[in-house]
Amino acid sequence: MDGTGPARTRRTGESEQLAAHVLGGGRVLSRGQRREPWHRDVQGGAARAAVFGISDGLVSNVSLILGFAGATPAPGVVRLAGIAGLLAGACSMAAGEYVSMRAQTELFERELSLEAAEIAADPAGEQQELADIYAGRGVGPTTARELARELSASPELALATHAREELGIDPEQLGSAWGAAGSSFVSFVVGAIVPLLPWFLLSGTAAVIGSVVLGAVAALAIGATLARFTGRSPVRSALRQLVVAVLAGAVTYAVGAVLGVTVT
Repeated sequence: MDGTGPARTRRTGESEQLAAHVLGGGRVLSRGQRREPWHRDVQGGAARAAVFGISDGLVSNVSLILGFAGATPAPGVVRLAGIAGLLAGACSMAAGEYVSMRAQTELFERELSLEAAEIAADPAGEQQELADIYAGRGVGPTTARELARELSASPELALATHAREELGIDPEQLGSAWGAAGSSFVSFVVGAIVPLLPWFLLSGTAAVIGSVVLGAVAALAIGATLARFTGRSPVRSALRQLVVAVLAGAVTYAVGAVLGVTVT
């Protein structure tokens, strides 16, 4: 037997299937990617920025608006403060996300470049290193060597494998700095504008109540939406988000009321 034909094909297929399970996420690297439907993509920087952005926008601006409202200024002052807080917060969030994601991407790219150079300089040694990694995870020595050989068939596949297994990096999920920044900006604006809306139509106590009601509804909606991603109880997640928003708004309103400054 020379190891060719159906038996060889079957062994190769088994190695590819094992590689997919070892690498995780239901991926089959050499034949396109697939994701099991019950798993969610939690790697995207833009999605993460959007989730935190809308929550931060709501909590920070409802706190700012109620803090000013507690000092009983003219409605125009509260509107100005709310708009300023919206723009300042959105720009700050976007800039922070861009710098953070860009620095992370550059770091990952550097590590990938170093790993590619190592593979080119010593492919046999890197293949053995990969086999040792799998053996250390409980894969049998023979299977580990076969798996490492299959995954080292090309420099591109070898780099992708070493990136995931050795460095903990997915080369296809480095994230987009501009995407994260844009998503963060828009989502912060969406969250921050909610408690500000009543101040364009109302004033005084009515506007304060409007901000509180809209902020509470938005907080419940954000919490319930987050529960869909985390798989936790929607009621518990919604109430937790509401408590955070209420506490933040109550503290700033109380401070404004204690200061008792009337601005005209």
